[in-house]
Amino acid sequence: MITHRNITGVVGSLMAAAVLACFVVMAFPQKAVETLGGNAIAMEYESELFDTDQIIQIDIQMEEADWEEMLAEAMAEEYYACDVVINGWKICNVGIRPKGNTSLSSIASDPDTDRFSLKLEFDHYTKGQTCFGLDKLILNNNYADATNMKEAIVYDMYQYLGADASLYNYAEISVNGVYWGVYLALEAVEESFLLRNYGTEDGELYKPENMDGERNGQERPEGEAPFGGGMPEPPEEEAPFGGFSKDNGGADLNYTDDAMESYSVIWDGEVTDATDQDHRRVVTALKNISEGTDLENYLDVDNVLKYMAVHTFSVNMDSLSGNMTHNYYLYEHNGQLNILPWDYNLAFGGMGAGMGGAGRGQQGQDTGASAVINDAVDTPFQGTEFFDALLENEEYLSRYHEYLRQLTEEYVFGGKFEETYLRIRSRIDVLVQNDPTAFYSCEQYEAGAAMLYQTVMLRAESIQGQIDGVIPSTDEGQMADDSDLMDASEIDVNVMGSFEKGRK
Repeated sequence: MITHRNITGVVGSLMAAAVLACFVVMAFPQKAVETLGGNAIAMEYESELFDTDQIIQIDIQMEEADWEEMLAEAMAEEYYACDVVINGWKICNVGIRPKGNTSLSSIASDPDTDRFSLKLEFDHYTKGQTCFGLDKLILNNNYADATNMKEAIVYDMYQYLGADASLYNYAEISVNGVYWGVYLALEAVEESFLLRNYGTEDGELYKPENMDGERNGQERPEGEAPFGGGMPEPPEEEAPFGGFSKDNGGADLNYTDDAMESYSVIWDGEVTDATDQDHRRVVTALKNISEGTDLENYLDVDNVLKYMAVHTFSVNMDSLSGNMTHNYYLYEHNGQLNILPWDYNLAFGGMGAGMGGAGRGQQGQDTGASAVINDAVDTPFQGTEFFDALLENEEYLSRYHEYLRQLTEEYVFGGKFEETYLRIRSRIDVLVQNDPTAFYSCEQYEAGAAMLYQTVMLRAESIQGQIDGVIPSTDEGQMADDSDLMDASEIDVNVMGSFEKGRK
């Protein structure tokens, strides 16, 4: 749990590091400079770790018995001590644990793999310790993503629009000097992230997750995996896979009433140390947003519109777009809400048919490629009504369309996507080829990456047609007439990997 005292302490440590030029193993930034806006703080790890021109080299050093025990007991998600050498700098006594939800349980139940996603917590055992100012680093295993780059492309889009989102890079992981695999490294949405984006403002952070350990308020029976690893049968009155029922504790961000207990999943997902008064501000904001009242005061409109644009482009149904209503962070400051993105390995149709997944199944379409390519940009969220007020406002809808246009005309057709794609391929091709723990073969990676390139290009063409009025931009319009939809017959979303086909 993050407390504001923690954040103040981190700021103090950053400033002290700048003045005293502390040892790099403690890895505090050598300077922390507030931007003209008085919020975001420049962090040294931005260039030291997340300069995508150079892959991060990480060697995890720990007792072999501890490593094997951690993998064997991965479902416990307990921290173990290790040393890590990152780009040549050694940091001692770091916390490490497996992480994830559906991927964690799926891998834990699979006898043929132990390639878990990992979380490095530099300050878990040594208070104030960071890596160039970063408190926690996420290492994602690219589960169910044969392309190894869905998340990277999506986060690159967020960076292109200047949205509040995690920094990313690839990491070559070794364990005691032996190559373990190529992972996607992400800036954790915790203390350092808040400092980098919001400075010392005393906002509150939540990660609503109604699939992790609870099922609509019911505790998971001991020994039962979370949803994903051998999906348990839900109660008869409850829809499957969590988050599908109306009573999801506020995870869908829909305003229901003023009762605090109606939003229990949000409060259970506290990342910062929030109070009842903080919770009340969230509910007040949700109420006003649902009514379309004074949106600029209750919503960080511009950032949320950027979030909507990238998220809609990515067709990620394992999120607020689908019925799972999870995989996002909610940030609140002075009664104003913001949405922060998370978890995109199942983007571009990776959720899988029959799992709430690859689109909405418009009339005349399958629920695979065509639904992904032509996913309606003006009705992009089926799991929540939270964004409806923005989509129904002509000014905000127009701005949202402009961000979509930036992604299509500038990012994709302007060459930035191809530049990013080729840069990633040049960095990871050899690493994937030699990856001893990869979920997919090198041939599957090659085919998946090529299919992702085609998918992004065709998705951009469909979006451009939708905002130009050539293609219907709502579910209703596409169901009424699908004759103008993009032909996606050359796209096979399963080639890119999917939840149902998580490994080779």
